[in-house]
Amino acid sequence: MVIMSVSSIFVFPPPPSLLVSAMSAISFASLALIGFLETKGKHLQYSKFWNNNNRRRKRPIRLSSKVGMLLIYTPAFLAGAASFWMFPYEGFRSFVVQSALTLHFFKRVSEVLFVHKYSGSVPLDSAIPISLSYFLSTATMLYAQHLTLGLPEPPIDLKYPGIVLFLIGIGGNFYHHYLLSKLRGNGRKEYNIPEGGLFGLVICPHYLFEILGFYGISFISQTIYAFSFTLGTTFYLFGRSIATRRWYLSKFEKFPQDVKAIIPFIL
Repeated sequence: MVIMSVSSIFVFPPPPSLLVSAMSAISFASLALIGFLETKGKHLQYSKFWNNNNRRRKRPIRLSSKVGMLLIYTPAFLAGAASFWMFPYEGFRSFVVQSALTLHFFKRVSEVLFVHKYSGSVPLDSAIPISLSYFLSTATMLYAQHLTLGLPEPPIDLKYPGIVLFLIGIGGNFYHHYLLSKLRGNGRKEYNIPEGGLFGLVICPHYLFEILGFYGISFISQTIYAFSFTLGTTFYLFGRSIATRRWYLSKFEKFPQDVKAIIPFIL
């Protein structure tokens, strides 16, 4: 009761939708579970772990990493773009949520096309569920925001701090993705220890800033679903970061021991 009372200060009342309520629980639980499995060596097969557990698979259909990542991010981008047509201007808060989600996935698609350099592949049966997850979470977040129409605003407005946090997150995420892309210059395909930015403190600053960006969206949205998804994403990216640091430690003998996974000086 105390938790519900405190949360009511920061979030809209629970939506009149069993679907959105169920998706809030499902999104958090599934993402947290995947994050836990990442720490146990059971990885989603993309990026450094594109070939993980390949021996257990029977000739999966594989896509080039660029095509696979486009498949992962494009449906969520289209959901965000379509929301401006499905839910015409419903107030400044809703407009900013729509814009932030659309911009986030537009950035990801643009990075796939023009920034990232790939050397591996993505199994189709891994790309499809990840793509579906991004699409459903984006669509649900937008629908949950639509359901806040006519509801009383939360007593504490986090909208403007959320905009600042989102901009810091998306900017920091892009900058560290750019630094990672420079490691693959001149046609190199091998991995190297990244440098610059916050890479001297954590091995996954791009994940740290992605988390900040999603908390920014949650602050703008102030819906239960947005916070549930963001908290689940936090657990997932924490797990992925821990696994990534372990991968660097196993691959590079001179990997700096004081470089943490995702939170400087702590984790």
